[in-house]
Amino acid sequence: MNNIKSICVFCGSSQSADERYKKIATELGQKIGKRGVDLVYGGASIGLMGCVARGVHEEKGKVIGILPEFFYTKDIGYLDADELIVTRDMRERKANIDERSDAFIVLPGGVGTLEEAMEILSMRQLKLTDKPLVFINTGGFYDKLNETFSAMIEQNFAKENIRKMFGITPDPKSALEYIFNSP
Repeated sequence: MNNIKSICVFCGSSQSADERYKKIATELGQKIGKRGVDLVYGGASIGLMGCVARGVHEEKGKVIGILPEFFYTKDIGYLDADELIVTRDMRERKANIDERSDAFIVLPGGVGTLEEAMEILSMRQLKLTDKPLVFINTGGFYDKLNETFSAMIEQNFAKENIRKMFGITPDPKSALEYIFNSP
């Protein structure tokens, strides 16, 4: 078993997300909090981001939010975070998130969520990091992404071993098992 002390969660900030996604985000936060592992995330109080953070706090866990200044000025920061770091921009934010995190879990989200997850996957492929990465496939949300990876492999844009660089799981419990049992 590896020594995971902090988990980054990438997820959406949309207030319009379906309640099933919010429920899973809250459940993930609670499970992270119960394990006594720090949450590192994008620092917002809205959408799935806020649900994860509040879930961690419900179980007395520690929340580290990392928010770029232009979002902070929009008053969406999770001011109850145990630590709220405001960065100059997105690049500095991502560098801070990577530095502070031992593993990555990806919940449903939009373009930003996908971009952050793909950067970690690319870093794993280039052997710049060996930190575990797992997607929670709530309601089949990441089925099409999985099909895209298959097309990349079939059409020789990626090698089959890319599938060993991340996991896709159905729920928070199995995502945490994946993280804590990764070599």
